[in-house]
Amino acid sequence: MRYLVTGGAGFIGSNLVNRLIDEGHEVVVIDNESSDCHESFHWNEKAENYKYDICDYDKIFPLFKGVDTVFHIAAQARIQICIQNPTTAAKTNVYGTSCVLQAAKENGVRRLVYSSTSSAYGLANTPPLVETMPKDCLNPYSVTKVSGEELCQMYTKLFGFETVIFRYFNVYGENQPLKGQYAPVVGIFQRQLDAGIPMTVVGDGLQTRDYTHVSDVVEANILASKTYNGAALGEIFNVGYGENLSVMDLVRMIGKKDSPKEFEDFVYIEARPGEARDTLSDCTKAHKILDWKAKIRLEDWLGK
Repeated sequence: MRYLVTGGAGFIGSNLVNRLIDEGHEVVVIDNESSDCHESFHWNEKAENYKYDICDYDKIFPLFKGVDTVFHIAAQARIQICIQNPTTAAKTNVYGTSCVLQAAKENGVRRLVYSSTSSAYGLANTPPLVETMPKDCLNPYSVTKVSGEELCQMYTKLFGFETVIFRYFNVYGENQPLKGQYAPVVGIFQRQLDAGIPMTVVGDGLQTRDYTHVSDVVEANILASKTYNGAALGEIFNVGYGENLSVMDLVRMIGKKDSPKEFEDFVYIEARPGEARDTLSDCTKAHKILDWKAKIRLEDWLGK
């Protein structure tokens, strides 16, 4: 089978590309290396690699020929950098997504799997978070990613083009960014601890997150590409582990101490605007329709 992965040299994308290559598939990768956080990007030499911008429609268009499924992961990611650059976020996450959808449709691609965010739920909803809850977009990142969701649903309803949409909850794991504004907190804390500098705790550290291992995210994408269940098409699915931990819990686990009070390897920094206080996924829908369930627990992964 022939697949195309946008953002395929980044964190989630590279893990998906490696899985597809290992399974013997042909893979086309599009990535413009725009992230500020990677010490290096993760290009798989067995894939067909193109350092292109998804907003360059004429350049990316021919790459979709003969592709069965597109995994659209490329994005202007992370909340704070989108707050600083809202026009860039809109261009990449909305216009770029429309370019990918149109190129896929016009080339006869069967299906597109879209990577979105749990940031869509904002502050208005009380966890556990369910896909039927109203959207509460607090920042340019969530606004533009939700706009991408709506574009996907429109292409399914108007054109009959198959899409599946995922809302990820705090992804971590192999190839994760360790620095820069795109980096997730797990990677940042690990880098800081390895460097012998204090871990930076945003706000009071009591905010909670649902942490999802990248291999579970990859598995969800694979299942979405293969499913024959029509109930999946044009639908949104949560992808999370289903447990949440506070930032201070994470400090304790990464610092390998029974309590943060036992050491002084962290400092508090000012809370950031536009971020939800707590996240916790309800993934019943993904389990029922896609037969997907997360397998890797953060604490087990850190203790491996």
